[in-house]
Amino acid sequence: MHGRKMPATLRFMLASRRSELLGLEDLARTCELVTRISQLVHALQKERGYSNIYLSGNAPHQRQQLDVLSLEAEALEREVRLDLDRIDLDAVSSADKTRLFTRIAYALHSLDELPALRRRIREHAISMQDATATLVRLIGGLLSVVFEAADTAADPDITRCLVALFNFMQGKELAGQERALGVVGFASGYFRADMLERLEHLLEGQERCFATFSRFASPAAQALWQALCASETNINACRLRDIARRTSPGAAVEPQLCELWFELHTHRIDAMKQVETRLEQDLLQQCRYSIERIRKDLQSHRKLLDGIADMHAAAEQAKLFSVQASDLDAPPPDGMTAMVARSTLELLLTQSVRLQGLNEELREARQALDERKQVERAKQQLMRQQGFSEGEAYSWLRQAAMNQGLRLEEVAQRLLALAQPAERAPARTLGHRSRH
Repeated sequence: MHGRKMPATLRFMLASRRSELLGLEDLARTCELVTRISQLVHALQKERGYSNIYLSGNAPHQRQQLDVLSLEAEALEREVRLDLDRIDLDAVSSADKTRLFTRIAYALHSLDELPALRRRIREHAISMQDATATLVRLIGGLLSVVFEAADTAADPDITRCLVALFNFMQGKELAGQERALGVVGFASGYFRADMLERLEHLLEGQERCFATFSRFASPAAQALWQALCASETNINACRLRDIARRTSPGAAVEPQLCELWFELHTHRIDAMKQVETRLEQDLLQQCRYSIERIRKDLQSHRKLLDGIADMHAAAEQAKLFSVQASDLDAPPPDGMTAMVARSTLELLLTQSVRLQGLNEELREARQALDERKQVERAKQQLMRQQGFSEGEAYSWLRQAAMNQGLRLEEVAQRLLALAQPAERAPARTLGHRSRH
């Protein structure tokens, strides 16, 4: 800066770009945490799967493998905790992370209870259903951290990567829950009506998650997913689903089928992990690219502002000279000063247009997250007002969407719009569906 002070307007413009870089670097650290959480979630999903098959009583020989998977999950949990310990909770940048930190606290609380759950599983002191429900809540808490990271990201390209990763992780989690449900059903010899309804619910949820993933994922990740869908493993898993649908108390199957179901769906979920790894790589690569881009922009911005500042200094010098000389020798009063003002205004306009474009891209990327939040809020409202279970609330929304030819998100939005101070039964407005 040649020992002179940059004008205030230019200093604040430069500070704006520096702030953008700092925010991006902070977001990149959050994304590194997200990828670590993704790896932990996969390990817990595998551990949950083997816990289910072990608790089913049909595969006591899986105990050794279960112990190995628990150790792997414990190692990844330690890495996540180390990443969390490195977060400066007193930093100014932490002020806008209220929801993210709340989700992290909830996830840590659930992780603290994991050792006791593992002991109960090995002692057969807990049912398969209760163990599964506890692990579903734990994994759901970790997924909520990923959701909040995506919902608070300020870079549209990184947000798109996070949205793709979150939705794929959520779809994969539903696939894991489907695996657990199938183990219970086949171990019993048949699927009850409520289990079959739950199965369809999980399949529909997977379709919705993977459809959103496909909207935002890179071509490389989409290619991996399409190859998985066409694989023999996936085809055989679909065939076994059809067998599950045909079971009944009068048409029971051999309980040993639960191991085949478990094996097929484990292969399917492991293949999903390859797609998930690709998404993690895409996310970290986008973080590096965005940071490098903004650093180059900042360097160019600084040079440009230095040039404008030099013009400003020259104009000030001309004004000083004109005071010391006679009026006849003074330069035109709007000479260099007007040029500096025009250059500054042009730069401000360019930056404003760029920020506006980023905001519009960010709004588009966050739309999928907003729609998910609306569905969750609508489910909670139905559970609160109608006494539905979560599954019944989702079924009600799904049936209302089918009856009216609307998307699930549109029904949720209409339901929430009707929920004004006067509580009214939504079934009378959007189409009645009886409880099960």
